[in-house]
Amino acid sequence: MAAPGLHIHEKLIEECRRGSRKAQFRLYELYSKAMFNTAYRIMGNREEAEDMLQEAFTDCFRKIGSYRTDSTFGAWLKTIVINRCISKLRKREAEMIYIDDYSRYEMPPDEPSEMHWPDPKVITRAVERLPEGYRVVFSLYLLEGYDHTEISQILGISESTSKTQYARAKEKLKKILSEMHRDG
Repeated sequence: MAAPGLHIHEKLIEECRRGSRKAQFRLYELYSKAMFNTAYRIMGNREEAEDMLQEAFTDCFRKIGSYRTDSTFGAWLKTIVINRCISKLRKREAEMIYIDDYSRYEMPPDEPSEMHWPDPKVITRAVERLPEGYRVVFSLYLLEGYDHTEISQILGISESTSKTQYARAKEKLKKILSEMHRDG
């Protein structure tokens, strides 16, 4: 049984199960911004993120009968959004750079604690410029909070590949940010 207060929108969810369009619209209002942000970070493109958001909510309302209360509705919906985005990326047959032998790749040292980060909008633009494979792993790990084991399962790659993609994404992001800073 789930912890009390875990399902704050239980009545809305039940109304959705009964087909209430009004309840569906209310859930959309409550969750669409956060789910759009998730889709946008993975897709790196506003139009595709909007498409994925609409498709994810369509899936959500079609499958709402299968929602179980062992997780929050938001977590369940986020899984649908991420899976929808990953499916879209796979359909595009994105060329992701995978390296299965992680031991050959040296991890860079962590950033100095006094590093000056640019404006979040600049970082967002830089993340958009990452190669697709890097961006997906970077977003799932750093922004969505998945660990490398979970990412490997979601993407169908090895855990070491996920770690390598993430390490390389960080290096590439530093380079992009440096270029953006230099170019003014």
